[in-house]
Amino acid sequence: MKDVTQLHEGWSLRHEGALLPAQVPGCVHTDLLAAGVIPDPFLGLNETGTAWVGRRAWSYVRELDADDAGHAAGGGHERSELVFEGLDTAAEVFVGGESLGTTRNMHRVHRFDVTGRSGPLEVRFDSAYDEAERVRALTGDRPNVYPEPFQYIRKMACSFGWDWGPTVVTAGMWRPVRIERWSVARLAEVRPLVTVDGATGRVDLRIRTTRTESGAGRPLTLRATVAGAAAETVFEGGETALRLEVPEPEPWWPRGYGSQPLYALDVELLDEDSTPLDSWSRRIGFRTVTVDRSEDAHGTGFTFVVNGVRIFARGVNWIPDDVLPSRVTPERYRARLTQAADANVDLVRIWGGGIYEDDAFYDVCDELGLMVWQDFLFACAAYPEERPLRGEVEAEARDNVVRLMPHASLVLWNGNNENLWGFRDWDWEEPLAGDSWGEGYYLGILPRIVAELDPTRPYTAGSPWSGSWDHHPNDPRHGTHHSWEVWNRQDYAEYRADVPRFCAEFGWQAPPAISTLRRALPGEDLAPDSPGMLHHQKAEDGNGKLNRGIERHFGLPEGDFDRWHYLAQVVQARAVAAGIEHWRSHWPVCAGTVVWQLNDCWPVSSWAAIDGDGHLKPLYHELRRVYADRLLGLVPAEEGPVLALDNQSGTTWRTTVTLRRVAADGTVLKEAALELEAAARTVVRMVVPASLLPAADSGKELLVADADGLRAVHLPVYDKEFAYPAAAYDVLVEPSGDGDSVVTVTARTLVRDLLLQADRLAPGARADRGLVTLLPGEEVRIAVRGWAGDDPEDVRAALFSVGAA
Repeated sequence: MKDVTQLHEGWSLRHEGALLPAQVPGCVHTDLLAAGVIPDPFLGLNETGTAWVGRRAWSYVRELDADDAGHAAGGGHERSELVFEGLDTAAEVFVGGESLGTTRNMHRVHRFDVTGRSGPLEVRFDSAYDEAERVRALTGDRPNVYPEPFQYIRKMACSFGWDWGPTVVTAGMWRPVRIERWSVARLAEVRPLVTVDGATGRVDLRIRTTRTESGAGRPLTLRATVAGAAAETVFEGGETALRLEVPEPEPWWPRGYGSQPLYALDVELLDEDSTPLDSWSRRIGFRTVTVDRSEDAHGTGFTFVVNGVRIFARGVNWIPDDVLPSRVTPERYRARLTQAADANVDLVRIWGGGIYEDDAFYDVCDELGLMVWQDFLFACAAYPEERPLRGEVEAEARDNVVRLMPHASLVLWNGNNENLWGFRDWDWEEPLAGDSWGEGYYLGILPRIVAELDPTRPYTAGSPWSGSWDHHPNDPRHGTHHSWEVWNRQDYAEYRADVPRFCAEFGWQAPPAISTLRRALPGEDLAPDSPGMLHHQKAEDGNGKLNRGIERHFGLPEGDFDRWHYLAQVVQARAVAAGIEHWRSHWPVCAGTVVWQLNDCWPVSSWAAIDGDGHLKPLYHELRRVYADRLLGLVPAEEGPVLALDNQSGTTWRTTVTLRRVAADGTVLKEAALELEAAARTVVRMVVPASLLPAADSGKELLVADADGLRAVHLPVYDKEFAYPAAAYDVLVEPSGDGDSVVTVTARTLVRDLLLQADRLAPGARADRGLVTLLPGEEVRIAVRGWAGDDPEDVRAALFSVGAA
C-alpha cells in the first residue's frame, strides 16, 4: 500500500547567513514574524517597511534522509516522490545539491522523483517580482488596473495589493509537503462525474493511474463503493472507467431548500493478487445544477436551477481570508462560512484574484449547503496567452478542476473577473494593438477543459458577461452584471434605477470595528484622515466616497470621529440593503445578488461585512435581514413606495401587514391592516395607498410597515432633512451568568438605526443584532457575548443612533 510521510518538521529559512526556524506550511513573512525579524505588516504603517521581503530571493532547507526516500532496496517501495501541494511561486528544488526541477505556479501540485536520494533538501524561491519581470520581457507589456505585475506570474494576484488589500508579496511552501512511497501503480487522477437520472444517482468514475516499470501492462483491479452500491473492473492500461448506480439517493440541496446528505465515495486500487496499492476517498452529493440563460422579454437570464428548482441566489463574494493564506486553518474556514450561513447566504463566489481554496473550505460548504461559484484565477488585467504562461494556465486549470469536482457545493466555473468588461471599457484595445489579452483562455482553453473534465457543471466565460459579444459585457439586461457606478459616483438610491438579471458584484465601503482600528493603529489619534486610517484605506478616493455618502444623507460630522465611524457603517448597511430589497422585489427577472464582499484579509476600510479581525459590521446583520427567506420591504419606485413581500421560503406566507404613517414625535397619524399572501418562491408587490403616504417633501412624517416581527421604514426625505427628536431611551443591563449579558433598550422617542457597538465595552465583545428602529414605547433586547458588565452608563457610551442623544 502507498505510504505517506508529511515533511512539515525540520525546515529552516536562510536569512542573512543564519538559519531561522521555519513552519511548513507557511511563508517567509510568517517565519520572519515568528523570529522577530520584521514587525507585523498589518499594524500601523509597517506594510511599507516590510516591502523588501517580497523583492528578495529566499531559501528553505532541511535534511532528506534515507528513510524519507526509501525504495525497494531498503524501504520496500519501488518509487518515492516528493510532493509539494503549493509552492509560492518561482522555485527550484535541490536534493544533495542536484536540481530536481523548477516551478512557476502557486496554484499547482508539483511532484519530483526522489527514489533512493538523500541529503540536503533545499527549495530556493526567486522574488516574484523578478519572475514576473522575466515573463513580461518575453511576452510584452499588458494593461493592468494596478501598478503591479501580477498578470505575468501564476500567483495570488491580491498579494501584490488591491483596493482593499496590502502589498505583501509572499514566498514559501504555503501548502503541505510530503513523501509518497509506492510500488506497481498509484491513483494519479480520480474524476467522479455525479449525475441524477430520474430516481437513480450515477457516479461515472474516470481513473488515471501512474505505473512503475513492473506495473506496465499488468492487470490491476479498481473497486469503488458509494451508498451501498459497489462495482469493480480489471484493466491493464493507465486509464479506465467505472459506473456506480445508487437507487433513490437523497438529493443534496442548497441551504433553505432541503438537506445536505453526503455519501462516502471510496476507490481502491488492487494488484493482481488483491494486494492494496492505493486508495482515494471523498464525500459526494447527488444533485443536478444548470444555469438558465434563456432569452426572454427582459433580455438574457442567468438563473441557477438546482434539482429542477429555480433559485434566487443570495450571495457574497469571498476573498482570501488572510493575505498570508497559510494562516487560514480549517477551523477559521468553518467559523467564517458558518457566519455566512447564519446571515442567510446560500452562495459564495470565490473571486478570481485570490486562490483556489483548501478542500476544507469546500467541505464546509458541502455540509452547510452553500453553493460555490468558483472563478478561475484571472482578475482586472490583460493576461498574455503566450508561453510560458499558456502551459501553466492549462495545467493549473486541470489540476483544480479535478481536485474540486467531487464537491456537491460547487455549482459554477467562471472564466475571469472583469477582464471581458475591461477589454471593452477600460481603454485596453489601443495599447494592446492586437496582442493577446486572455480571451483565448476564457472563450477557448477553459471551457474546453471544463467540458472535457467536468461536464456536469455549467461554465461562464466571465463576470460580468452578457453571454456573447453581441451585447456589452456588463449590460444589466443580459447575463451577469457588476454595479460599481453607484459606489464610485452616485447615491445608493441609484441601485433602484435598473433591474439586472443577476448582480454578481456591488457594494459600499465602511471602516472596520472600532476595536479593530485601535489594535491595528496603536497609539493613533483616530480621525478619518489620520495617517494610519489613510494607509488602511486602499480604494481610489475611498474616503472621499465615504464622506460624500455620509454628507448626502446626514451631513458630515466635523471633528467627531466616533460619529463619522457610526454614520459610515450606517450608510454601508443601508446602501447594500437598498440594492437587495429592490432587486429581490423583481424576482424572477433578477435571479441573484452577490454582495462585494463577505470578508477581509487584514484590518482595512472596505466593502466587507466581516472585518479583518473577524468583527461583524452592521452590514452583516443587515444581510441577515435582507437575505432571510421572508423579507418585508418598502421599496421606492416611480409610482411611489411599493410594499414588497418577498417569500423565498418553500411555503405560502400569509400575514397581516400593518402600515402606519407616523409623526416624528411618534404619533400615529394613519393606520391600516392588510391581509396579504405570497406563494412559495414568489414576490407580491403593491403600491402603498396614498392616504398612508407622508407628503413627498415632509420632514416630519415617516411610513412604517410591520409583519410577523419584520419591519420596513420609509422616509420621503434625506435623514438630514428629517425632524428627528433627540433620541431618548432607557437602558437595562442584566448579566446572563455565563460571562455574557443582555441589554434592554426601551425607547421614549423615535430612535432611528440604534446600534450597540459592543466592542467598545470589551474588544472581543459582540452583539447579536445590528441596526434597529424603535417607536416610542418599544424595546429591543440585545444579547452581548464577551462582556459581563452591569453599568448602563457603559452601555450608553457604546450606543449610537441617527437622532443622537
